[in-house]
Amino acid sequence: MTGDQRKKMIVLMINMFIAIGSFGIIIPILPAYLDSINEGGMAAGLMIAIFAGAQLVFSPVAGKWADDYGRRKMIIFGLFGLALSMFVFYAFDSIWWLYASRVIGGIGAALLIPAIFAYVADITTFDQRAKGNSLISAAMSFGIVVGPGIGGFLADLGLKMPFLISAIVALLAVLFSIVFLKEPDRQPQPVFDTPPVNDSMGKKLVRSVTMPYFIPLVITLVMSFGLMAYESVLGLFVDDEFGATPQEIALMITSTGIVSVIVQLFIVDRLVTRFGEGTVLNVFLAVAAFGFLLSVFAKNYMLFFGISLLIFLATSILRPVLNTLISKMAGDEQGFAMGMNNAYMSIGNVLGPTCAGLLYDINIIYPFILGVFLLAATLVLTIVWQKRAIKQNVLSS
Repeated sequence: MTGDQRKKMIVLMINMFIAIGSFGIIIPILPAYLDSINEGGMAAGLMIAIFAGAQLVFSPVAGKWADDYGRRKMIIFGLFGLALSMFVFYAFDSIWWLYASRVIGGIGAALLIPAIFAYVADITTFDQRAKGNSLISAAMSFGIVVGPGIGGFLADLGLKMPFLISAIVALLAVLFSIVFLKEPDRQPQPVFDTPPVNDSMGKKLVRSVTMPYFIPLVITLVMSFGLMAYESVLGLFVDDEFGATPQEIALMITSTGIVSVIVQLFIVDRLVTRFGEGTVLNVFLAVAAFGFLLSVFAKNYMLFFGISLLIFLATSILRPVLNTLISKMAGDEQGFAMGMNNAYMSIGNVLGPTCAGLLYDINIIYPFILGVFLLAATLVLTIVWQKRAIKQNVLSS
């Protein structure tokens, strides 16, 4: 990458890190805070579902706005939405205001994330796209790692202090982006045979089914579903099955996040360059499915720890590969494609924890069994789709 590209990527990575970290910062303190206002598990679940639901609803229109009004504006508005969300969370103790803050935060994330990936597509060539998306994904993973740690540390200053600090940092990111982030020159993109774009927003949601990148969108949904389902029962499982301490659970989550960062910074681009998106996609879908299968048979904490690292390694590779594949097939509708990518991811983020929680109450291994079947079926679907796509010259072998 050129020096100018690197400077722009650094700004984008900082913004993505702040976006993901500002959400993760509330994770370690949320149970204690909700208890302090006489709320419990249902409220904690709704906090996640409402955020993901708002992100899901607004992602398609946000992606379209990124195409129509520019990437820079959507990034700035998205960061401002996240800052406002944290300020509301800090200022009020009413559960309904807290739910409202999650709606605002979800809208902010919906504006921000598709615009960032579309911005990456604008400033990179086809050959650079995988590396650019890997850097952004690494910033996301780093936010997942650092956010909860900062939240736990700041909680010593008061339960609400992490919300205030998060809001201030997000507001500084808004000012930082206004000063340093410029609207990119959009690269000419290959145009595939797609339906007209002048449809209602409802039709645009349906239109994603006809896009050449529909199967990668489905894979994104399944991967998000499985990963969020896995994460939502991870702590419960190792506690119930192996008697793991909170420190051991924290170590597991932090370690998987660190693995994600390393993989996305140093490995993904090399794998894609050598083997191509299609091969990498197939291999690591299989690895993820195998990891879920091994989870069913894990007999101790350390073995389950290793299996978790394997699963997160696979999904850390799959995420930027899918983003790159969708971006390459999106032609001149980068914002729309990234918006739909975010929408499908949000569907998985809403449904995954919900289904996992219901299944976990029936039998603690059922969430893992569901993951095995979903990922195996997706792998078969992906192989069939790749063969057809190659024949239609919309996917390189």
